[in-house]
Amino acid sequence: MRVSTKTIFSIVFFCSIISGFAQDSLQHKSNIQQYTPSKLVGKGQYDVKWFNNLYTQTKSTFTDGTEPRQTFFTSTLEGYTGVGTNKRWNIGAILEFRSNVIGDRSAADVFKFDGENNTARSGLTSIAPSVKFVPIASVSNFSIQSSFFIPLVDNETENGVFLDQKGYIWQNRFFYDYTFPGDKWQLFSEINSELSFGDKEESFANNSLNLTPGLFLSYFPSSKFTVLALAQHSQRLDLGNNFAQDFTAIGGGAKYQLTSALNLELLYTDFVRGSNTGLGQTFNLGLRGIF
Repeated sequence: MRVSTKTIFSIVFFCSIISGFAQDSLQHKSNIQQYTPSKLVGKGQYDVKWFNNLYTQTKSTFTDGTEPRQTFFTSTLEGYTGVGTNKRWNIGAILEFRSNVIGDRSAADVFKFDGENNTARSGLTSIAPSVKFVPIASVSNFSIQSSFFIPLVDNETENGVFLDQKGYIWQNRFFYDYTFPGDKWQLFSEINSELSFGDKEESFANNSLNLTPGLFLSYFPSSKFTVLALAQHSQRLDLGNNFAQDFTAIGGGAKYQLTSALNLELLYTDFVRGSNTGLGQTFNLGLRGIF
């Protein structure tokens, strides 16, 4: 069953109204207010995030009408710690686990990890050393995350089931956020660049550059709760692999500060257009702890 973007926003808006009656002051900022992806943790602190993305589709730009369902699940674990005394450098690593199913199987089948009838694959697919830094000392809300992904898959596709790219990826993400006066509204922006390289026969993405800008507008009914709307566009540029691709997605979600250290994130996106791509939806759940 497809959940419309309108329904998601209605649910999130209703939750924001209920939360707005909470006796919670904005005088003391929570981690969801202070620690956007732009902000780095200090020396001796740890920033750990577990993010889960389930993408499912029954439509694409390759055919007209509906297609047999395909579902791709990605679970990402990333951790950073501060180095130095000025919150300008963080070092860490990223691990990615994937589980994909095709052949019109239920989206929930990605959690079976069964490889049934050559319609499913799963496993740890990449690892990446990573660094985050603030390039301009006077602009602490602008940062860059640079990661180098090393593929762990033997074959990108087996028996018609895609698992993950078999190629190296140099990823650079540029983050910037701005909090409006009153601490009720916050705008976060990102430009993600991914340079994929390797044998072009081993991956559809090798020898290409993927650029993905995004905007996220958040409203804080209280310091512990926020609702947000987002828009993203992704453009893959052909650098010699004869494959270009693009898509645009919109969505929304919410974050809640569960404890002083741990927060919960829920997101939904809908792929509204694109070329050489699927036209599905994503359902996302994240947990982030700052210790």
